[in-house]
Amino acid sequence: MDSPMCLVENADGELHVVPGAIKYLMGLNQKVIVVAVVGLYRTGKSYLMNKLAGKRKGFALGATIQSKTKGIWMWCVPHPEKRDHTLVLLDTEGLGDVEKGDSKNDAWIFSLAILLSSTLVYNSRGTIDNQAVENLQYVSELTERIKVNSSSAASSSHDDEEGGDAQFVQFFPNFVWAIRDFTLLLEIDGRNVTEDEYLEHSLELRKGGGKKNLMYNLPRECIRNYFPSRKCFVFPTPTTPAKMPHLDSMDEADLCGTFRKVADTFCRFIFQESRTKTVKGGHKVTGRMLGHLINTYVETIAKGSVPCLENAVLAMAQIENQAAVDEGLAVYQRGMEEVKALFPVDMGQISAHHLCSDHQATQAFMKRSFKDENGDFLKALAVAIAKHYADLLIQNEDASEKKCASLLEKLSAPMAQKIKEGIYATPGGYELYCNHHDNMVAQYRAEPDKGVRAEEILEQFLKEKSLEKNSILQADKKLTENEKKIHEEKERSAVLEQEKKAAEEKRLEMERTMEDDRRSKDEKLKQMEEKMKEEMKQQERDFHRALECKMQEQKDLLEKGHKEKADLMRQEIEEFKKSNTPEKEGGGFLESTVMPVLRLGLDAANTFFQYKLMRGAFMK
Repeated sequence: MDSPMCLVENADGELHVVPGAIKYLMGLNQKVIVVAVVGLYRTGKSYLMNKLAGKRKGFALGATIQSKTKGIWMWCVPHPEKRDHTLVLLDTEGLGDVEKGDSKNDAWIFSLAILLSSTLVYNSRGTIDNQAVENLQYVSELTERIKVNSSSAASSSHDDEEGGDAQFVQFFPNFVWAIRDFTLLLEIDGRNVTEDEYLEHSLELRKGGGKKNLMYNLPRECIRNYFPSRKCFVFPTPTTPAKMPHLDSMDEADLCGTFRKVADTFCRFIFQESRTKTVKGGHKVTGRMLGHLINTYVETIAKGSVPCLENAVLAMAQIENQAAVDEGLAVYQRGMEEVKALFPVDMGQISAHHLCSDHQATQAFMKRSFKDENGDFLKALAVAIAKHYADLLIQNEDASEKKCASLLEKLSAPMAQKIKEGIYATPGGYELYCNHHDNMVAQYRAEPDKGVRAEEILEQFLKEKSLEKNSILQADKKLTENEKKIHEEKERSAVLEQEKKAAEEKRLEMERTMEDDRRSKDEKLKQMEEKMKEEMKQQERDFHRALECKMQEQKDLLEKGHKEKADLMRQEIEEFKKSNTPEKEGGGFLESTVMPVLRLGLDAANTFFQYKLMRGAFMK
């Protein structure tokens, strides 16, 4: 993407997605790391985003007191350190714009930034004083504007979320506070401190009750609870006040050296520490998936409802999983085109191509699908592949029948001409006919690549020719009646032997088809089990990360003497543990519940059944 584009338009207080931006995301299959910047208008947010993009210009900076950015603007650039990732930069409309005067609209912009990002940068100016913290008032409203579980999406009660704030910690972005135009010394009580220590000091809670302390603590508690991973950067003024309006046109060398150093450190931190965007369940998000999420969230807000992480993931899963089925089937079909061009082929050839293409199709499905908890979409793919394979088996049979019938017609043409000429209607003609007949069959058998119906078509041919052969036998005056009976018995034995060969040919074909089904099913089960185990490991990692954050927060509260708040935190942690026990979804759960259900579904999706069904319908 050469330049930023509007992602979410904010017109007259209403939010709308921009189709062109969504279309761009839908074509982006790489995983994404999403960095969003929020903060008061005219505080230099756009400059930070341009810096992360590695460009001097891009997001509009503006040089007046009016807010320049409206809605949410997006810039997708290659990640400078992770080649298989795209860095998605989101520059949001400035909060607190006096021309807009709508705090509710600001709150939704802020909520969207949190829902979409993996790192949230809060940009402010001056110092972290009480006013700067209170400007983050939207944090205290998050439980009213974002729900984790569908069961509580219709309610505004914070208590409806089992595990409280810890539920949010699992899915919320890292938090970075960027303080611009900082002119003070980083000292507390005469002691030098780091930027992070300065931030933590600013977020310390006051002891005691009373309305004043409650109001003071509320935004700080929310920041501490929702964003346990916190980082702070203090930026000095980049240049003289007179030059500030021309910041976007200034060379880097003309900026303050200390400012450049902090800006470079900030960028390195974002590049190295920002995680891949994930959703509930630990699933890593691609650009395409991010597009689905944005559509879902903005549509929900437009309807006056509360965005729900679980519902958004389920809606996205339905779309992505169906697309994964279509993609998997397309991979299979492309893989089978090569062998289809060679029809007719023997069962070994088509089987080998089928298993290879089926494996590649399942891999493609697994790569794109997620949250296919009952394996319904994998079963749909298995059914679609089984139908296509059954159809190819029939096409291969038909090609084999056509080739074999044509070959026999060609090989038997000279004998038909001799019958017309009466060459076999003489004493000894039967023996001559038999010699020519045996030679013709030998030529037929020697012909390569006849396909899977070679013996069956030969059987039909021999039965058709048996009357002709018997007529020549009975007309041969050279043979005695006893010799004719011996030849008749020999002919019956030959026909019976050929019936056995044709039946064996069919049996081997069916056995191979059923073996293909078994191997295909086992492969799908194996890949699904591996995928589900990895997804559960990711969920467990998210769970433990959130748990560690909350336990550290409880420890800090105890150390600062906030015993009552620490006790409440402990209760919340216990609730969180009860509602998120990873061992419930370990290997035993997979083996006892998910895999048997999936196995039954795949059993019903076998090629043998599809083949018999389609063959029966075809023959009608």
